[in-house]
Amino acid sequence: MTDRLIAERQGPIGWITFSNPERHNALKVEMWQALPEALARFEADDDVKVIVLRGAGDKAFISGADISEFEEMRSSEEAVLAYEDLAEGSMRALQTVAKPTIAMIRGYCIGGGLGVAISCDIRIAAEGSTFAIPAGRLGLGYRFSGVKRLHDLVGPAFAKEIFFTARRFPAQEAMRIGLINRMVPDGDLDRAVAETCATIADNAPLTVRSVKLMIEELGKPAGEPDAEMCERLVRGCFASEDYVEGRRAFMEKRKPVFRGR
Repeated sequence: MTDRLIAERQGPIGWITFSNPERHNALKVEMWQALPEALARFEADDDVKVIVLRGAGDKAFISGADISEFEEMRSSEEAVLAYEDLAEGSMRALQTVAKPTIAMIRGYCIGGGLGVAISCDIRIAAEGSTFAIPAGRLGLGYRFSGVKRLHDLVGPAFAKEIFFTARRFPAQEAMRIGLINRMVPDGDLDRAVAETCATIADNAPLTVRSVKLMIEELGKPAGEPDAEMCERLVRGCFASEDYVEGRRAFMEKRKPVFRGR
């Protein structure tokens, strides 16, 4: 791990904080390297029900890649390939972690930061946030997986506009095009995220996990989704103690207590 990426559990929430505030939390190589380990730690912790990603301070979620590392890390073909493999692996770990993830966005959400955000399951943003992918202004190539993720989220027309113009989208416009799930007043972001986490944490973990994994399967090309795996997930929910608890709680008109088994 690194002090540039801080992972800590508070109750049912696993917090991952990108901490490079002097550069508006720009992504350094060591942060990409640490992210899969942090996610794996929270996935293995049964007490963690939801994972929240955020930026240190109040200026930025993530302002993109740390350009100060470009000459060393992305100046040759070999270095570019190594960097892309590292970033791709970290993004994939974020997309496939079995627990729900929330991007808590305040301030700049730019470039690789937007890539991180759209790799999360839910995006909740303060109304003063701004979003952009400035790849066209840097002349760099953008990963196919990242283009597809954005395309699947906002559709081809808005994906093209985001890439072609490289302009900054305010939170209101990001909300309108479906780039974020919710926009809240700047002062309400902490409360909104906490309430969403509490709601998720109260629900049956096996059900939440099964739906997350099935939606990930739906994003695969035709013929590739693992239908048998999805069916096993469904059967696992019905065979669980949590299903028994959910039925009993409903009949007894009380709040269920799910244990993830």
